Amino acid sequence: MKAQRTRSQERILALLKTLNRAVSAQDLYVELRSQSQSMGLATVYRSLDALKLEGVVQVRTLASGESLYSCLQQDKHHLTCLQCGASIPIHECPVHELETQLQQSHQFKIYYHTLEFFGLCDPCQAAQSASGVVS
Repeated sequence: MKAQRTRSQERILALLKTLNRAVSAQDLYVELRSQSQSMGLATVYRSLDALKLEGVVQVRTLASGESLYSCLQQDKHHLTCLQCGASIPIHECPVHELETQLQQSHQFKIYYHTLEFFGLCDPCQAAQSASGVVS
């Protein structure tokens, strides 16, 4: 039996559904304030943690260390450029079979997974080549 959500958790979940994109806790905090639904930043983080543990919110950590939160959707995978920060979605998933195997072999309920590749996008590679920097 899952615990009942707090009003703050419900407001954050509703906002994430409305925004329909991954956002930082800071962005959620600012958005709530702009809608006159003010709550403390610590409450935003606590609510996000509770929703994550419930399996209804997923978090993606960028190369910069920033965490982005979104409603649980299909698993999302990305190519992320370390120089400009561009993030290119990958639509195929090579690990679904592994996920199924892990759930069975470890009796572990997986809510979602992330897969991220870090490197340089084409424009940043071209800029590096033009500047003479070799990687």
